[in-house]
Amino acid sequence: KGDIIEKQNLIELMKKQNLSPIFKPLFWSYNFSRIDPEKDKKLIIIQTVNYGNLEHWRWINKFYGSKVVRDSLQKVVSTEFRPQALRLAGLLFNIEKFNYAPRST
Repeated sequence: KGDIIEKQNLIELMKKQNLSPIFKPLFWSYNFSRIDPEKDKKLIIIQTVNYGNLEHWRWINKFYGSKVVRDSLQKVVSTEFRPQALRLAGLLFNIEKFNYAPRST
């Protein structure tokens, strides 16, 4: 029971953290100090997949967990990702099918 409480406290502490300074180059057009890792999860994951390096990818995997990252990636329309980044994300996060926007009829 103590381990569960300790893990919950760690999760709460992580949620209150600011985004790691290593992400600053990925968010050059945003007010970096206002980016909230929990509220801006989708933005952080998209920017990381498109423009991040291995260190960024490891951070999102550790911070959010691979299931959350995978679920987020599957919900975002695939056109928001660079094609090479999408292929790599599919391999690393075991995603077989992305959300492709239907063409208008």
